[in-house]
Amino acid sequence: MTTDAVFSHLFRLPSDRQTKKKPETLIGDESIEKESDNDENILCRQCCQVVTSCAERMEVQGAHQHTFANPGGVIYRIGCFRSVRGCVFIGSATEEWSWFKGFSWKIAVCSSCLTHLGWVYLSAGHKSFNGLILNRLIQTS
Repeated sequence: MTTDAVFSHLFRLPSDRQTKKKPETLIGDESIEKESDNDENILCRQCCQVVTSCAERMEVQGAHQHTFANPGGVIYRIGCFRSVRGCVFIGSATEEWSWFKGFSWKIAVCSSCLTHLGWVYLSAGHKSFNGLILNRLIQTS
């Protein structure tokens, strides 16, 4: 058996992804969204797994996009989304170093390739939203 045959299954995309149009744009600083953009998907940049859609964009504390630094000094530009379908959440929720007052957080990773994509934010009032790292996402066009 050749090495190609042994490892080919590791790099093959599922058949439902092979026919999809390649993503072309980054999630950008779009201040005006066209209504037709609302049905476009937002994908993991690493593996093209569908993570959420443009229709799930939302504002938190008056803005969709926020820029924060973690305790290690790493700067993240995140976008807020109501729900995600392509992430799994890791660990216990914590309020330590939360960027949003009144919310605890868990790490969100791509459910396909496990790339760190952001965080889910949870409040005691059962409100939640997702803060996704914008440069780790791509948008279909």
